[in-house]
Amino acid sequence: VQLQASGGGLVQTGGSLRLSCAASGRTFSDYNMGWFRQSPGKEREFVGGMRWGSRGTYYVDSVKGRFTISRDNTKSTVYLQMDSLKPEDTAIYYCAAASKTKILSTLYTPEGYAYWGQGTLVTVSS
Repeated sequence: VQLQASGGGLVQTGGSLRLSCAASGRTFSDYNMGWFRQSPGKEREFVGGMRWGSRGTYYVDSVKGRFTISRDNTKSTVYLQMDSLKPEDTAIYYCAAASKTKILSTLYTPEGYAYWGQGTLVTVSS
């Protein structure tokens, strides 16, 4: 599956952005989808994910209550709605896809995903 992320940009603290990740090539609804981010000098960090078939979402504690993942299987697109943004949210954001056969515990790490988008930069100014 091929992934194309978009929607990044510059926003002030407290603002909002919505990232999109469009998929092509396979049956989108059969994939677990995840969002990760990476800041300079840091490892790629799990942000949140949604199980295949919209079976539930899960997030890292630092974004709970601020970020929301959704998916539109008719458009083969997953979204990351980011509200109440903070400077520490500044990073390149990546979407990723994993087979529906993956167990949940593997979906919190980059190694659990086989397919990656190219990343989109989010900058939150203070």
